Amino acid sequence: MDQLKQIYDAYTDEEHKVWKLLFDRQVDNLKDKACNEYLKGLELLQPALNAERIPDFEELNQLLEAQSGWTIEVVPGLIPVDDFFELLSQKKFPSSTWLRSRNQLDYLEEPDMFHDIFGHIPQLVHPDYSNFMQKFGEIGYKNRHDKEKVIQLQRLYWFTIEFGLIDTPLGLRIYGAGITSSVKETLHVFAKDITVAPYDKERIMDTDYIISDIQYLYFKIKSFAELYDSLVTAW
Repeated sequence: MDQLKQIYDAYTDEEHKVWKLLFDRQVDNLKDKACNEYLKGLELLQPALNAERIPDFEELNQLLEAQSGWTIEVVPGLIPVDDFFELLSQKKFPSSTWLRSRNQLDYLEEPDMFHDIFGHIPQLVHPDYSNFMQKFGEIGYKNRHDKEKVIQLQRLYWFTIEFGLIDTPLGLRIYGAGITSSVKETLHVFAKDITVAPYDKERIMDTDYIISDIQYLYFKIKSFAELYDSLVTAW
């Protein structure tokens, strides 16, 4: 895959304003809803990941790599699953560099930079989560030619990394990036018309997920260590 770069000077004042709007409202929304691991990661990366401007990936990579060994790899958008698994196995998280417009604040068909960076990156500073992501990539790349296992892994990714919940002493909290980057999803998780099941890797890998609508089935973990252990013992 060709190496792409973020062209930082190309961002407009309007795009920086949209980033600030997205960042400020979601940080406020997540204060009592996101898990401490996510909030701590956001705090640690704050010098390069904040509301004031779109993050410069070079600056953010310096902080992220120092904290976890991960870096951000610029991609044009959705990429082939083989490339995705390979990047994760190398501790490189794929991110687009385009940002939604003001009239797309609450819905996108394809993940943008706010989802990729604000949603995914803060958790990577947590060792167990970091190890889970890298191991997930290794397993995916190893099994990339097995269509059935790839589908199972995509389901696992969806119900954990994208839409996972975690039990905490303070109650149910969010860690999945599809929720942390979405006001609508964040509020919906605490509604009464959802099902939250205990983490069950086998059940998850046998469960289809919804892409085009709000979620109604979620799985909750006890800890990030539980996620990592479920991969180590299963593959």
